[in-house]
Amino acid sequence: MASGQVLVVDDEADIRELLGMTLIRMGLEPYCASSVSEAIDLLGRNSFELCLTDMRLADGEGLAIVEHITRNHPSLPVAVITAHGSAENAVAALKAGAFDYLGKPVSLDQLRALVRAALKLPAAEPAQGADASVATQGEPQLIGESPPLQTARQLIEKLARSQAPVQVRGESGCGKELAARLIHLKSARREGPFVAVNCGAIPENLMESEFFGHRKGAFTGAVADHDGFFQAADGGTLFLDEVGDLPLSMQVKLLRAIQEKRVRKIGSTSEEPVDVRIISATHRHLADEVKSGAFRQDLYYRLNVIELRMPSLRELGHDIPRLAAAILARHGGASGTLRLSPAAEAALVNYHFPGNVRELENILERAVALAADSEIGVDDLQLDDERAPADERTDIEGMPLPERLEAVERKAILEALERTRYNQTAAAKVLGISFRALRHRIQRLGIRHELEPKA
Repeated sequence: MASGQVLVVDDEADIRELLGMTLIRMGLEPYCASSVSEAIDLLGRNSFELCLTDMRLADGEGLAIVEHITRNHPSLPVAVITAHGSAENAVAALKAGAFDYLGKPVSLDQLRALVRAALKLPAAEPAQGADASVATQGEPQLIGESPPLQTARQLIEKLARSQAPVQVRGESGCGKELAARLIHLKSARREGPFVAVNCGAIPENLMESEFFGHRKGAFTGAVADHDGFFQAADGGTLFLDEVGDLPLSMQVKLLRAIQEKRVRKIGSTSEEPVDVRIISATHRHLADEVKSGAFRQDLYYRLNVIELRMPSLRELGHDIPRLAAAILARHGGASGTLRLSPAAEAALVNYHFPGNVRELENILERAVALAADSEIGVDDLQLDDERAPADERTDIEGMPLPERLEAVERKAILEALERTRYNQTAAAKVLGISFRALRHRIQRLGIRHELEPKA
């Protein structure tokens, strides 16, 4: 049974009574206010575990309460109650620092789930240093102390105290999924599931079934009931990687699931509630995709409530040796004594890493296998012409036309494979060619070792 004091702010007496009775049944003590001024007075005289406020009050907006709490009581979660279909108010509140929102008419099941999640929030942590995320053994971590990484780490801590949808931006291989996992693990949902989905790797005709599930007999081959990603992530976090690859037809269904917090399995006559936090990621500029009509504007605003940018490895500079040392500690064999020579360390710091951390891991795994002793040299890294810094590469403009075309084709194929995590069917779709055509080009261009997924 929960315990603690909750502030309820609404100018309708029957809503205050309904919310108050529900909270009492949960073992909580409600304090009720009917205006912004009364709420701020109660906040100054009491200590609360949660605040629930309507967006429209007699003497102002609930947004003023959200902003007051964010400034003066940063550890207090505040949730807003919005009119049905008022997506703009909900997004504005989340951007202002609200923990979550509820639509009217209030669903008591959703209210109870929100309250339970808010009360599970860990205590707010003080500003952390470079290695603060190492505290829990086995937990993923962001290694380094460069300003871009510290900025990302601080925002992750803040986002973990909200239910707001987050969009993680960054190049391929820069740690977008790691950031999403950290947000999940530091949040009230940390005991729930974390489900990661690569949207670019799902065939379009299977998307609805994969996301929302299906009933037995709903279509040919549906031999049993099947839960989708939303059901699997219920009570936790759903991470949608490469969300920009979703077709428009699926974008409509995803938007409705996010707004209504309910999904319908294929073949079912009823919807079921789902309690899922959405974190999405893309290397694309979705704002440009919206302008071109390839991505729905309403879904973009729902997913991009708060943006987290993950820096590329090129921006981390002197963090690279520390990160390389951590990777070698995992892949350095039983002895764990492998280290980089000074020259090899300098070569990595000066390398431009088009594949970011994922590429660094791949380079070091290969170097571990090639190293003759406990020290990894420059030659073991195999930073040859193909992987050399851009200013040391042969300018393709000086190549004969056939070689130039092959270089461009090879680069496009490798980028598509990287985006789809080396799923060739999905890569062919990204490139706009058939699977057989892609396989033919891979063989013709001699793309072999690149086809192995990078860690």
